[in-house]
Amino acid sequence: MKKTILAASAAALLAVCAAPVALAQTPTSAPTPASAVQHAENAALARILTDYETYLRSVDPITAGMEGDRAAQGRLPDASRAFEVAQEPVLKGFADRLAALDAATLTPDDRLNHAFLTYVIRRARDRIPLDTGRIDAFSSEGGPGQTAGYLAAVTRITSAEDAELYIARLEGLPRFYSDQRAAAQRGLETGLVQPRSIVENALTLIEPEAALTPEADPLLKPFAALPASIPADRQAALTARARAVVADRIMPERREWARFLREDYLPRAPETLGLAHRPGGRDLYAFLVRGYTTTDMTPDEVHQLGLQEVARIRARMDTEMQAAGWTGDFASFLNFLRTDPQFYATSREQLLEKASEMAKRSDDGLPALFGTLPRTPYGVRPVPLEIEANYTTGRYFPGSMENGIAGGYMVNTGKLDQRPLYELPALTLHEAVPGHHLQIALQQEAEEGPYFRRSVDVTAFVEGWGLYAEFLGEEMGFYRTPYERFGRLSYEMWRACRLVADTGIHWLGWDIEQARACFRDNSALATHNIETELQRYIGWPGQATAYKVGEIRLRAIRSRAEAELGDRFDVRRFHDALLVDGPLPMALLDERMNRWIAEEKGRP
Repeated sequence: MKKTILAASAAALLAVCAAPVALAQTPTSAPTPASAVQHAENAALARILTDYETYLRSVDPITAGMEGDRAAQGRLPDASRAFEVAQEPVLKGFADRLAALDAATLTPDDRLNHAFLTYVIRRARDRIPLDTGRIDAFSSEGGPGQTAGYLAAVTRITSAEDAELYIARLEGLPRFYSDQRAAAQRGLETGLVQPRSIVENALTLIEPEAALTPEADPLLKPFAALPASIPADRQAALTARARAVVADRIMPERREWARFLREDYLPRAPETLGLAHRPGGRDLYAFLVRGYTTTDMTPDEVHQLGLQEVARIRARMDTEMQAAGWTGDFASFLNFLRTDPQFYATSREQLLEKASEMAKRSDDGLPALFGTLPRTPYGVRPVPLEIEANYTTGRYFPGSMENGIAGGYMVNTGKLDQRPLYELPALTLHEAVPGHHLQIALQQEAEEGPYFRRSVDVTAFVEGWGLYAEFLGEEMGFYRTPYERFGRLSYEMWRACRLVADTGIHWLGWDIEQARACFRDNSALATHNIETELQRYIGWPGQATAYKVGEIRLRAIRSRAEAELGDRFDVRRFHDALLVDGPLPMALLDERMNRWIAEEKGRP
């Protein structure tokens, strides 16, 4: 039934997208006033934006569900190749309608929306022939099971209807698994495959997942505490249905997914690491770099930028090392930081408590830097035990005010001897506030703008902002010791080395030792974290290039605003202008902020 409804919806959308733009007709004997033309074009764009919202809600039920769309909360996205290919004529319809508009006649805000949506649709269309699902099906952090686990973690059942919707979503998981397996199989057939190390890392998560029992299954956590408003007999019936779906339909798919990776994929996975060694891999990587950075930078340019940043940051690290009173060389200082017990928590609880204290201290500094703060709160939570082994040091999970879910600053509390406390301030600022939580929550709450801008993924902006937030810690006086300041610089060095290593692996064909050297020799990152991060870059090509490119652009925009506005520069207004309307690709961000600077100059 769901497949039929979705197909019918796609067909209806195709008709909408292909429809000609209906512009107001005027007599040829009289010129059309400029205001009338602008009104007609703005109205036509508004219809396109409305239709595109309908389209997005249909094809992306996860985001729609987080926005409070009840029906969407019972669906999963269609991850099949056939569905992806079917989007081309739909997207072309939107592209044609956008191209038919005279963008020069639109209001400034609508010109920006027109340019942004044109960019988003062009990228989506360009991606379809590349069939990136072949390498996106899984990474070192797992596969479809990790998506399912995330959905379980952000599902809150407050009524019998909520439970029915979640059960319907569970019923869609077997198809989701099989679609991802089919994508990985296409990779095997075409040579676009993940390397052996990524498969081995994924199996360390997938094998235990395949061995789960329903009693311990994370997918059933939303049923652990059903509300008293649901009668006890109904609670039991709903829980039994969900357990049956997991046991009878999802577990077989998990076991088949694990078997496929272990028996079919792993024997054919190459030792060579990067896309440079795969058919069509270099062209694909160049496309990914352009997308993640939202620029026209080439991989060679990104690599060179990384080398320049490594040299610049290293000079500042030497200064902080001396401020700490260290008289030895740089390598011995790194060894001291990686091994001295004073820099490490002694329990999971202690690490969470320190992260929580830092998060609350960061909250205290926000009003001085931001005029607008989000309504959605956030919590400090441990990374789930079942995924912590291959997971990053920290991450952010978006919340949803509509569904009663706070954002989550996720702290990895495993391997405590690899989680140095001198890095925790920068991590907190990046993942919580003023980093990801503040920026993403404001984006979600930007109700004045079009729907697509509330959820669009602009990695260079989002991750660039997270890194910029670490820099803001200096203005906030957040780093209290030379060790914490060095930790901040070590984190910045980490992102600079990402530019070097990611392009080295996927463009220059480096091996793991060539990529490892930058992190080992120039940062204080713990050994486990370096290895975890390297596997992340190998399995997720291009994403790591976004951070530094975005941060450098954000800091350049701020420097330009400070120089041009002088005493009129207000950091709170500046940050609001950057954040409140949501992220933008770098060129459009420059355009938007140049307009803001001009407006500020004209303010009384």
